[in-house]
Amino acid sequence: MKSIAVLLTVFNRKDKTIQCLGQLYSQLPIDNYAVDIYLTDDGCTDGTPEAVKAEFPQVNIIHAKGDLFWNRGMFTAWEKAANTKDYDYYLWLNDDTFVVDNMMVTLIEAAEVTDNKAIIVGATEATDHSRLTYGGRLHDASIPLPDGKLTEVEFFNGNIVFIPRVPYHVLGNLDYYFTHSKGDFDYGMRAKKAGVQMFQAGKVLGVCDAHTSLDKWCNPDVPFIKRWRMLHRPNGMPPKETFHLENRHFGYFVACKHFLSIYIRCLFPQFWIKRIK
Repeated sequence: MKSIAVLLTVFNRKDKTIQCLGQLYSQLPIDNYAVDIYLTDDGCTDGTPEAVKAEFPQVNIIHAKGDLFWNRGMFTAWEKAANTKDYDYYLWLNDDTFVVDNMMVTLIEAAEVTDNKAIIVGATEATDHSRLTYGGRLHDASIPLPDGKLTEVEFFNGNIVFIPRVPYHVLGNLDYYFTHSKGDFDYGMRAKKAGVQMFQAGKVLGVCDAHTSLDKWCNPDVPFIKRWRMLHRPNGMPPKETFHLENRHFGYFVACKHFLSIYIRCLFPQFWIKRIK
């Protein structure tokens, strides 16, 4: 029997977390596969871990203090899982992503087609089915339209990501340097450099709405002081983490250019918006 570890990190989205886990458990059991779930409770104050324990007592809950955010929370869940067992597969799953009924089987079949040597990514769409929101990314950062076949991608969002044992042993865990975002992009770019292929599954595997407005750190309607604070928050656009990502993958000069452009965008958001138009 093969084994799968599902990894989540959660913070104060109790209803969504319960719905996400419910949809996941509705697909279990899967013949010849044992599935364990590892969930990092990043200091929830809305009763999320208590609700999870009551509804799904088999979930392994790791408690944290609220300073991990997404990337470090996922790192923590993954570390716990990997130290427990050398799983055949690891599945990243965002708790605000509502998966389709055959998501697990689709991922397993896609991994088997690639001899369990490639990372498989699931695309998500908006609730109204109007557009793709997250998934694999091509050279121009666009999400390929699922057409029934596996599509090779360059990097990916971390909403639905299926990582077999072989790629995990090559790449290891997420980079703990990143706090909230960028860890998923970094992982895909590291995979590319290491020669690990990444494919997006041939069908949409979940629903997850994207942000519909500008981030507060670059929104001209937000006062400057608040923009500045939001810029440096882990879930904003922390310049040092952006520099770390781009220096690693695109070189020092590109990293310096974008490091400065982030500050310009925060300081003069109206100018930036006019410039890109």
